[in-house]
Amino acid sequence: MALIVTGAAGFIGSNLVKALNARGERDIIAVDNLARADKVANLADLEITDFVDKRDFLKRMEAGTYDGKVAAILHQGACSDTMETDGRYMMENNYDYSMALLRWCRARSVRLIYASSASVYGSGKVFSESRDHEAPLNVYGYSKFLFDQVVRRELPRMSLQLAGFRYFNVYGPRESHKGRMASVAFHFCNQYRANGKVKLFDGSGGYGPGEQRRDFISVDDVVDVNLFFLDNAKVSGIFNVGTGRAESFNEVARATVNAVRRSKGEPELTLDQMKSAGVIEYVPFPSQLVGKYQSFTQADVSALRGAGYRAPFLTVEQGVGRYVEQRLKAGAA
Repeated sequence: MALIVTGAAGFIGSNLVKALNARGERDIIAVDNLARADKVANLADLEITDFVDKRDFLKRMEAGTYDGKVAAILHQGACSDTMETDGRYMMENNYDYSMALLRWCRARSVRLIYASSASVYGSGKVFSESRDHEAPLNVYGYSKFLFDQVVRRELPRMSLQLAGFRYFNVYGPRESHKGRMASVAFHFCNQYRANGKVKLFDGSGGYGPGEQRRDFISVDDVVDVNLFFLDNAKVSGIFNVGTGRAESFNEVARATVNAVRRSKGEPELTLDQMKSAGVIEYVPFPSQLVGKYQSFTQADVSALRGAGYRAPFLTVEQGVGRYVEQRLKAGAA
């Protein structure tokens, strides 16, 4: 029986396929849109049985091509650009497409594991999987929020696994194609190597310069959560996928800079030393982000732990340091 991975040429999807390959999985159908041809680099080292364009995939599903041949769908595909203003495109790409997959899985008793987002919480201060705490700030967050609401209604009626993951701030290999939507660790690494300094936002939302805090999670941990659920087919629900720790952008910058410095045999610097040396530069908070920016996120992972996931999560120092080392070894692609 095959596994279907949507968004397979993307950031999380390609890391997931890579991990499945490492476990010996080869019967994988990769679904994505390669209108952005640079994403093909994420597929080059992966073992799959077929690649299907996302526009053709639903047609094949409806035609019965995959009936009786699929063990599970790992749905990672989405437009994740939080600055996208075309609401129709966002809803078609994220909500309508997910709904079509859910209907197909429900009709054929196929397991569905899908990517949601912590953006559903908006500017709230409580990040637990409850309707009371959900108020997305943009159409991306709303597209994820709306599908989660459908899933909540479906869960009592689903006989097989239906699991959604609210990813917090994910960073790691295979994200270079994301451009401005790549992680801050990616951009800090590029900035420091090019200019010897990194740029962070000035204070906002009651936080000092660079002290806005997010729950930053390594893609390695995200993949491990997906594999845990794939291995535990009876576990369903909507779960936060973060570390449970809010860490500042200053800390991400410090971990990034010091990882680059270590690669050169240079001594590590403290945050204060970086500020004094001008390695960290604070820039005005963008006006277009006012009212649309999460200055604080921290996943409540009690539901995930309650579902049986026990593995520890990497800290920013551990995960960002490892990621930067990997980028440098690979030529910082």
